[in-house]
Amino acid sequence: MAPGGLFWWIGAGVLVVLELISGTFYLLMIALGCVAAALAHVAGAAADVQFAVAAVVALAAVVLLRRSRFGRRKRERASRNPDVNLDIGQTLTVPAWHERRARVSYRGAAWDVELAAGEPEDAHLYEIAELRGSCLVVVASRQPKANASAA
Repeated sequence: MAPGGLFWWIGAGVLVVLELISGTFYLLMIALGCVAAALAHVAGAAADVQFAVAAVVALAAVVLLRRSRFGRRKRERASRNPDVNLDIGQTLTVPAWHERRARVSYRGAAWDVELAAGEPEDAHLYEIAELRGSCLVVVASRQPKANASAA
């Protein structure tokens, strides 16, 4: 194998290793461009054609990735993301509301609770949908859970 082809294979390998470290698919798409250029080298293409093949294949792969479900991450606010805040989705009981607000005991502390827009005040069992500072924003629980925190 000529040194030019080795350059593309080493580049692809380095990009795959960096991809494993970073956790995105974009470096893997650029590595595909390097592999395509290495194949162009094997086919006897000149260096400028190899670079053009690498660029076109990498660009096409990145565009396809971006349009796929893997390239579009749904960005959720941290205050609503259960991966960031483990309280999201937990249940609690609210015995009484005053102007869609209440004060309840949750995890051994007193919390302010606010009822989300459009939610009924008569559910008594609620799920935490969002945290705003020290205020829990809740929605009526659709399925009662046995581990609800008592008020």
